[in-house]
Amino acid sequence: MEKIIILDFGSQVTQLIGRRLRELNVFCEIYPFNKMPELTADVKGVILSGSPCSVRDANAPQMDLSTVKGKLPLLGICYGAQYLSYKCGGNVEGSLAREYGRAMLNVKDSASPLLKGVSARSQVWMSHGDTISKLPEGAEVIASTDDVEYAAFHFKGEETYAVQFHPEVFHTTEGTVMLGNFALGICGCKGDWTSESFIDATVADIKAQVGDDKVILGLSGGVDSTVAGVLINKAIGHNLTCIFVNNGLLRKNEYEDVLESYRDMGLNVIGADASKEFLSELAGVTEPEAKRKIIGRLFVETFDKYAKSIENAKWLAQGTIYPDVIESAGIEGIASKIKSHHNVGGLPKEMGFKLLEPLKMLFKDEVRRVGRALGIKEELVGRHPFPGPSLAIRIIGDITEEKLNVLREADDIYIRGLRNYDCTGLGFPSASDPRVMATNLYDAIWQAGVILLPIKSVGVMGDERTYENPVALRAVVSTDAMTADWFHFPYDFLEKVSNEIINKVRGVNRVVYDISSKPPATIEWE
Repeated sequence: MEKIIILDFGSQVTQLIGRRLRELNVFCEIYPFNKMPELTADVKGVILSGSPCSVRDANAPQMDLSTVKGKLPLLGICYGAQYLSYKCGGNVEGSLAREYGRAMLNVKDSASPLLKGVSARSQVWMSHGDTISKLPEGAEVIASTDDVEYAAFHFKGEETYAVQFHPEVFHTTEGTVMLGNFALGICGCKGDWTSESFIDATVADIKAQVGDDKVILGLSGGVDSTVAGVLINKAIGHNLTCIFVNNGLLRKNEYEDVLESYRDMGLNVIGADASKEFLSELAGVTEPEAKRKIIGRLFVETFDKYAKSIENAKWLAQGTIYPDVIESAGIEGIASKIKSHHNVGGLPKEMGFKLLEPLKMLFKDEVRRVGRALGIKEELVGRHPFPGPSLAIRIIGDITEEKLNVLREADDIYIRGLRNYDCTGLGFPSASDPRVMATNLYDAIWQAGVILLPIKSVGVMGDERTYENPVALRAVVSTDAMTADWFHFPYDFLEKVSNEIINKVRGVNRVVYDISSKPPATIEWE
C-alpha cells in the first residue's frame, strides 16, 4: 500500500499533517525523527514536521538527510524547512523576523508544483522564532510573507520543498491544497485509501492473522470498540466473543440499551454485571486517582473472570486508535508523552492473550467513517467519547447510589435536550464529520456531560427554602481531545435545560455552565 512517511521532530500538531493527508485519501504513517522506517518501494514521499527546538541548539533533533533528499519527494514544514536550509549550507538566525499567528503569503512562483492553484495572496499560520536568512546553494524562493522572504522554497533539480508556515492547521486557508499538491501531484499518490478499501484489507488481514482461533473483545459502548467489534465479526463471525462490563457507573439505562444494540447488530455479547462489587469498593473513596485505580483493577478482574469462561480463546482485541499509538511513543527529551497506552482498562499482558488491534492506524474521524461504511447505526457511530471511569469522575467526592441517581437524571435531561434541539441553519459543523453541518446540538459537540458538585447552595422553590447541590454542564468541541474549546450554546437551550433539570431532578437547585477550554482545564473535572 502506497504511503507517505511523516517524521516527527516533536511538534504538537504533527498529527494534523497525518489527518490532512488521510482526508485526501492518502495513507501515511508518523514516526519519531530518529526511527525512520525502511524506505521501501511503497513509500512515495517524506515530510519533516515542525518542532519546539531550534536547529541552532546543540541538542537539536537531527537525521541523515542523505537517505531521502534527492531520492524521494521531500517536504519540510517549519522546523523541517529550517533544518533543510541549515544542513544544506543556508543560514538560520534567531530574533531576525519572528512570526506567530496569521500572516499573508505572497506567491512568487505560480508555476511551482507545490503552489499549483494557490491564490496569489492567502492566509497562512506561522509559529517560529528562528527564520532563514539565506537559502542554500541550489535553492530558490517560491513564496514570501510581508516579514519573511523565504517563506517557501524549492531545491532545483529535485523534488525537495520547504515551507516555514504550517499548511496542516485550519488557519492556513489553502494548506490542504498545498498538501494535496505534494501528495497527489509531486509524490504521485493515487488517493485511493478509502474506508471501503480499509475494510476489505483489514478483514482479509484478520482472517489471515487469526485463522480459526477465538477472539475476546472488551466492549465499552464507545465508537472505537464498537467499530472494532463489527469489523472483527465481519472477518470471523461467532469466533468473536464480546464482553460488556457494567461497573454500576454508567448513564441512565445505558447497560441495557447498549447490550440490546449490540445484539441487534449480530454480535456475540456477554453482559458482565459487576455493579455491586464496584460500588462496594468505591464507598467512601474521594481521591480521583484512587477511584481510577479501583475501577481499573476491578475491570481487569471482572473481564478476566468472564474471559476464562471462553474455551480456547487466544486473542484479545482492543479498540486502539492511532493517536494512542503516537502519544504512547513520544519523543524522548523533545515531545512529552501525553498519556500511556491504556485501552480496555489497561488489561495486563499477563493475561496471556495475543493482541489484535484492527484500528490502530486510524484517527477518530476515520473510525467513524469506517463505522458508517460498515452500516453501524449513527447513534453508535456518532456517540460522544465517555471516560473509562464513567460517572465516577463526574461526581466530585465520594460516590453513593443516591448521587449516581441524581447525576443520571440530570445527565439524561441534558443529553436528550442536545439531541432534540434543532440547530439546522445555525452553522454548527458536525463534530464527527466537520465536512457536514449538524442538525442537532449533540452532533455539533465532541463531548458533553454533567458534573455533580460537592457543595450545596440556597434556593427557593415555591414558598420553601432549599439547600441542594448545583450541577455543572460541560460541552466541548475538539478533533482529538488533545485540545478543546467550550461550546457556544444558544441561550434559549441553556435556559430550557437549566429549568428542566431544576424542576425535575430532586436534589438539584442550581445549574452552571463550564466555559473553560483545554488547556488550561481538562475536559473532565477529575
